[in-house]
Amino acid sequence: MIVVTGAAGFIGSNLTHRLAADGAELLLVDHRLTAAKAANFVGLRSFQFVEHDRFLEILRERTTPCDAIFHLGACSSTTETDADYLERNNVGYSQALWNWCSAHGTPLIYASSAATYGDGSRGFDDRTPPAELTPLNLYGKSKNDFDRWLLREIADGRPQPPGWAGLKFFNVYGPRERHKAAMASVVWQAYRQIAAGDADFTGMVKLFRSTDPAYSDGGQRRDFVFVEDCVDHMLWLWRNPSASGIYNSGTGTARTFLDLAKAVFAALGREPRIEFVDMPAGLAKQYQNYTQAEMTKLRGAGFTQPATTLEEGVARYVEFLRAGG
Repeated sequence: MIVVTGAAGFIGSNLTHRLAADGAELLLVDHRLTAAKAANFVGLRSFQFVEHDRFLEILRERTTPCDAIFHLGACSSTTETDADYLERNNVGYSQALWNWCSAHGTPLIYASSAATYGDGSRGFDDRTPPAELTPLNLYGKSKNDFDRWLLREIADGRPQPPGWAGLKFFNVYGPRERHKAAMASVVWQAYRQIAAGDADFTGMVKLFRSTDPAYSDGGQRRDFVFVEDCVDHMLWLWRNPSASGIYNSGTGTARTFLDLAKAVFAALGREPRIEFVDMPAGLAKQYQNYTQAEMTKLRGAGFTQPATTLEEGVARYVEFLRAGG
């Protein structure tokens, strides 16, 4: 049996569908399902579902190991201000899973976050010790706190899972993110603006003007990574336990928002129509004009599959959306 927490979420549901296609017996964990998130399970033939809080109780009663736990469940809001809630939900819950996996010989693959890198002044290198990073928000801090905690556990010689990995996901886009609404990727937002008949946009994509003279409007750059690549990273790390560690999950190539918008127009067979709008003042204070995952560590561990290009990933995603996904 394989456990996936956060299984109805964006990355979790794509992992779940891949595992199901491979014939895995699945125990899926998430908060009580909304209709929007339940839609991410459409097409799965067989699985068990357990709510987030109940799952820890079930683990306490279970004495046999699972094939793996993929822990993707967390509060992912970068604007969350309740530090105690994040400590319980993102740190304490993860610690409980780590301890159970260590005691029962179960591999653990979990979601860290690229938000741990803060303003990027230290770069985006997964070889940088978490103790040297300063996240910009409480969400990023909670993820970094867990990374730091488990590394102390290992350094102190305490038990650890037989294989483990934490993944720092960069700007992920792809199928099954519709439920995220305003927090969904810019690919989804652009598709909605162009193709979904949204009266506010009439076929035009709106991008933020630059607030930094080093970047042109739309020239801000991100490491946009197709969700299936992230699934590839997770599955490879699970199947290669000797590579245990904390890794970036990106492409290693930064692309502009203009590149992204043009890729969506191209996938829809339309000429680009782009308008630049002012960035909200509150966002401008913590906006990152550049992110690019350093992927040397994962490549050095033996992962050889090439990254999906932005144009290919967007085309595959738009095809999914046009088919009703």
